[in-house]
Amino acid sequence: MKRAVSNLVGAVIEAWQEVRIHKTRVMLSLIGVAVAVCAITTVVGLGAVAQQATVESSERSGGRAASLFLSASMNDGSTPPGMPEIWRTALERYQIDYASRVMNTSQTVQFADGAVPVQTLGIDPPYGTMHRITLEEGTWFTEADTARLAPALLVNSIFYDRLGRPDLRTHPTTTLIGERTTTAVVTGVYPSLSWETEPAMYMLADALTAITPVVSDPNLQQFGPPSYELWVPVDVSEQLVTALQRDVQGALGADAFVQVNRQDFAAFQDGDPYLSLKLTVGAIAGLVLLLGALGLVNIALVTLKQRIREIGIRRSFGATAGRVFFAVMMESVVATVVAGIIGVIGAVLIVKSPFVEDFISQGQVTDFPPFPVEAAILGLVCATVVGALAGLIPALVAVRVKVIDAIRY
Repeated sequence: MKRAVSNLVGAVIEAWQEVRIHKTRVMLSLIGVAVAVCAITTVVGLGAVAQQATVESSERSGGRAASLFLSASMNDGSTPPGMPEIWRTALERYQIDYASRVMNTSQTVQFADGAVPVQTLGIDPPYGTMHRITLEEGTWFTEADTARLAPALLVNSIFYDRLGRPDLRTHPTTTLIGERTTTAVVTGVYPSLSWETEPAMYMLADALTAITPVVSDPNLQQFGPPSYELWVPVDVSEQLVTALQRDVQGALGADAFVQVNRQDFAAFQDGDPYLSLKLTVGAIAGLVLLLGALGLVNIALVTLKQRIREIGIRRSFGATAGRVFFAVMMESVVATVVAGIIGVIGAVLIVKSPFVEDFISQGQVTDFPPFPVEAAILGLVCATVVGALAGLIPALVAVRVKVIDAIRY
C-alpha cells in the first residue's frame, strides 16, 4: 500500500514537472478546457439559483410544499355554522402549526385623490411564513395586532405610494369607507409584483370580519365563506387530505359541500424546468472540452517524439511498461485537473457575484442556495476524464516504443 501511494505521488510530481517544462505548448489547450469546465459548472450553479427563484415565486402564490386548501360551504353558498370550531379542532387533532383562513374581498379606501376599491385579503399571521412574504418596511402581523381597536394593514408599494410614503414610525392611518367607516393603521409595506398596477392590502381575518356587516341574505355578503390553508409535511399530505375531507364533511353533514386538495407548485411540477437549458449549454461545453482534448493529444504526441530517447533510457533501467504508460497519461490528467480547478473557481466567482444573483433572482429570492458541491465535483470529473482521454493515445504510443530503437533515436 505504501509503495503504491509512493509511486502515485512520484508520478504526479513527475507529471507536473513535465507540464511546467512544456507549459507554453499546453497553455492554449488548457485555456479551452478551463473555459469549458467553467461553463459546465456555471450552468449547474446558476440552475440552482434559478430553480430557487422559481420555487420561491411559486410559493408566494401557491404556498410551500405541501400546502392544502380546504373550502366548505352550505348548498345555498352560505358559511357553514360552527366552521370556526371545526377548523380549530382539526388543527389541534393533527397538530398543524401553520394554518390560515383566507378571505378575498374588496374594501373602499379613501386616498387624497379620491376613494377607490382595494383588493383585500383577510388572513391569519402564519400566512406570511406559508407564502414567503417579505416586507420592504414595517413588520408582519403578530398576535398583538388582533387586540388593536384600529385594524392593522399591510399594503403593497402602490398603495404606499398613493399615501405619500409616510414614515411608519408615525403610525399612519387610512380610512376604510363602508357601512361601518373604519380608521386603520398601516404597519407594513410589501413589494408589488411586476404585473400589479393597483393598490392591494392584507388584513387579519378577524379584523376584516369585525368591520363587515352581517347580512341574512348570502347573496348580499361582501365575501363568501373563507377558504382555509394548511402547510403540512409532504410525506403525510395525502393522508391529511383524506382525513380532513372525512372529518369536516362528517361534522357539517350532507347539506354542506367540502373540498380538500393540494395546490402548491410541487404537486404539479414534474422534473427540472431548466433541464433543456442545462443540456444545451452542457452540450456546447462538452464540444469545447472535446476540442481542448484534441489539442492536448496533438501537443502530447509532438512532445512525446522529443522524449523517445528519454523513454528508452528509462525502460533500459527497468521502468515497466505500466509505469511509462501511467507517467505519460498523468501528464495530461494533471494538466487538465489544474485547468479544471481554475474553471471551478471562475464558476464560483461568477455564480456568487451580487450582479449575477440579482439578475437571475429578479428580486424573488430571499434564501440564496450555497454554490452546489455537485457542480464543482462535476467540473473536476469532466476535467479528469478529458485529461485521461487526451493522455491515452500518447501513453499507448510510449508503451509500444522499442527500447533499442528509442536509444538510437
